[in-house]
Amino acid sequence: MDFIWFILIGALAGFIAGKIMRGGGFGLIINLVLGIVGGLLGGWVFSLFGFAASGIIGSLITSVVGAVIILWIASFFSAKRK
Repeated sequence: MDFIWFILIGALAGFIAGKIMRGGGFGLIINLVLGIVGGLLGGWVFSLFGFAASGIIGSLITSVVGAVIILWIASFFSAKRK
């Protein structure tokens, strides 16, 4: 059951991160996948700073932060050069 929550929270985080990063999104499906991966990255980044998220809201915030970081990094690789 926890795995399903992880995917749902990550997908929601990807959607929110896509809205935060205007122009940095890659479409709904990719943003959702990046949100799921962002949950892992956000948890790692928060642990580096000694923060711990608990509950659904804490997990969502952690995932959104991770997804925004991933979208920001991915935007460098997809930027069209003139």
